[in-house]
Amino acid sequence: MSREPYPEVSVPRQFSRARLRSTAAVFTTMSALAATSLGTGHSAAGPDSAEPCALTRTDAHHSEGLDTWNAAYPRPARSLDAVMVFLSFPDARPLTTPQELTADHFPDTTRFFERASYGRFTLRPHPLGHWIQMPRPSTAYAIRRDWSAEHRAAYLRDALSAADPQVDFSRYDVVYFVADPDAPGVDSDATKVVNLTSPMRADGADLRRVVTVFEQHPPDRLVLAHETGHVFDLPDLYHRPADGKGDWDTHVGDWDLMGSQFGLAPDLFGWHKWKLGWLEPRQVRCVQDAGPARLTLEPLAAAPGMPVSGAAGAPVLGLGRGTKLAVVRTGRDSVLAFEARGPVGNDTAACRQGVLVYRVRGEAQSGGGPIEVIDAHPRTEACWEDSVYPPLADAPIALGESFTVPGEGVRVEVEGRTASGAWTVKIMVR
Repeated sequence: MSREPYPEVSVPRQFSRARLRSTAAVFTTMSALAATSLGTGHSAAGPDSAEPCALTRTDAHHSEGLDTWNAAYPRPARSLDAVMVFLSFPDARPLTTPQELTADHFPDTTRFFERASYGRFTLRPHPLGHWIQMPRPSTAYAIRRDWSAEHRAAYLRDALSAADPQVDFSRYDVVYFVADPDAPGVDSDATKVVNLTSPMRADGADLRRVVTVFEQHPPDRLVLAHETGHVFDLPDLYHRPADGKGDWDTHVGDWDLMGSQFGLAPDLFGWHKWKLGWLEPRQVRCVQDAGPARLTLEPLAAAPGMPVSGAAGAPVLGLGRGTKLAVVRTGRDSVLAFEARGPVGNDTAACRQGVLVYRVRGEAQSGGGPIEVIDAHPRTEACWEDSVYPPLADAPIALGESFTVPGEGVRVEVEGRTASGAWTVKIMVR
């Protein structure tokens, strides 16, 4: 038995940018919540410890709580291996090759995660060099965005049965089933992660989740990185309108890959990097005391040895190991997070730079607004031609500006920039 309450977005390339904002294609997940499994907690809190601001992981699907890791998911804190299995059908002759489809996604997906993780994580693809034919025509599986559990299960059973004689699934942490994009029954809107109530068994290994890829050639930008994020227990951050119409990107706009694969600044939020183990505890500052706290925030995407635009605009080196994230606890299940964003690393196309503020809720479900960016410039918008949601494209607090977070009594002042390009910030908690 499966549950299907967690929609995930995949937007066809042929839609215009305005169309993308209003009619993103939707598909649902065959999902069951894995039993929570406690991992190693944080060490005892010191005076500047991040621990008091770490939300507790809950039973919510892809909970943003990060005090422990859900061991049902592979944690990308090391190199992980991914197999790409290419599936053809008896009712179509492939017009592309496995090598061409591999190049659609790699090395771009690997590079995204290497930059996002500061080199701590590498996704190693292992693509098959040939097609494996499914036993039934592509039209027999009724592939579409709102795919029935019965047809999905049949597709997965047939794919695993066809591939198992040629693939040792016990060797891989991530499985991609890539369908012939030109087969008549293949719908690109159906690309998603399938989470299984009862894992499939192959080569002595349990397959708890599979990425089913139905993308066109060439595919949506960074679509595989988005779907792989779900494999690492990251939630969907977009907003799904009740009637399926209107803007889908009102929660986070361009500011995280899990909100939109088309975002101008798709690097993962600092909160997600903390959750995944890519930020060390010393790189997270928990602001607890009343009164002003002054700190220096490095650009989130800056890694050691990466040039960053300095205070005078010229590229300089020397950032990457300092404070990346500041957090203020606002309730039992909520925090405000502060990070510096700008045109570097995965964010090279960022519309505006400055200190971005967002709210995190640990009990919110995937797709239910677990993170919401707070707009420091609610009366303006920017980058209309390229942004997925222009009202949030200029959300960061710029140099010399101050901003009071509505309803929270927290005030932020961006006082200056260092010669190396870091941002000096004052946070006042009342």
